Amino acid sequence: MATTLQEVAGSAGVSLATASRVLNGSDRHPRPDVVAKVRAAAELLGYVPHAQAQALARSSSDLVGLVVHDISDPYFSMIAGGVQSVAQPLGKQTLLASTGRDPELETAAVRSLAAHRTQAIILAGSRRRSSDSAQRDLVAACRMYERNGGRLAFIGQPFEDFSAVVPDNRGGARRLAQALMEAGHERFAVLEGPRWLRTSVDRADAFRREVGAERVVWSATGDFSRSGGYEAGLAALQRGGPSPICLFAVSDVMALGALAACRELGLSVPGDVSIAGFDDIPTLLDVTPTLTTVGLDMRGIGVAAAELALGTATGSQNIHIPAQVRLRASTAIDA
Repeated sequence: MATTLQEVAGSAGVSLATASRVLNGSDRHPRPDVVAKVRAAAELLGYVPHAQAQALARSSSDLVGLVVHDISDPYFSMIAGGVQSVAQPLGKQTLLASTGRDPELETAAVRSLAAHRTQAIILAGSRRRSSDSAQRDLVAACRMYERNGGRLAFIGQPFEDFSAVVPDNRGGARRLAQALMEAGHERFAVLEGPRWLRTSVDRADAFRREVGAERVVWSATGDFSRSGGYEAGLAALQRGGPSPICLFAVSDVMALGALAACRELGLSVPGDVSIAGFDDIPTLLDVTPTLTTVGLDMRGIGVAAAELALGTATGSQNIHIPAQVRLRASTAIDA
């Protein structure tokens, strides 16, 4: 049976309130000799402090909440690594929630993390294009959290008047289109996620505008995932059409799905179909052929968001993250 705080207090010869102040981190500090007695008793008895009691005593905990859309996506795991690299040296632990892009689960995660008295919450992932009841609920939960002393940062797009880290999705897609046309590509296809997902829309529409509608042979929509890229890419490529073609997938995981679809159909990459993605997840260099993409410093995005959420600056801030085109073998015309 777990040792209780009452047992620690009795062993140290102090009141329960005094033991709580020592072990739960209250702003009221007993004398150093009392602190030493209580801590020695707690160690001797193997007492483990109660996290929620500590949070109540301090009005917050040493926890940082991180809410992501899909932890299996390397984009989000890299961001999580960046957040932890800031939080851990400050003595803070990161609580993670993965929502599967369900806006109701996202709001529920914010409320749960607020109930755990986290010092800060970071929400990573694309916002939705339209304002609906789910989005209004999220805003209300975030406002309540801020009113109770919590700090927030978003990753993706500017959202309301909250602080945000904003990758250059449109600019990166435009520069990729320019680089591919300069390399000699003339016909394009676009593989995008759901039209309600702002990140997907920003990347796909910017790419199409830059290459021109007359050069886009087809567009296909699938889930913003590897399986979505595979299924939508397979269906579109089976319909046939002019070859060769350069396929732009709005995320690397969708591009990897499209690459698998090409293998299944016996299409060579980049001979029959060239493929480009977006994000530059770490696994791309292990893929054959290596994948052309638009690089984002995903770890740096996590670092920037954590510094926004845990820093001392007041007021809303937006930090913009540049995107860099990385041409590789999957779009090489002379391969």
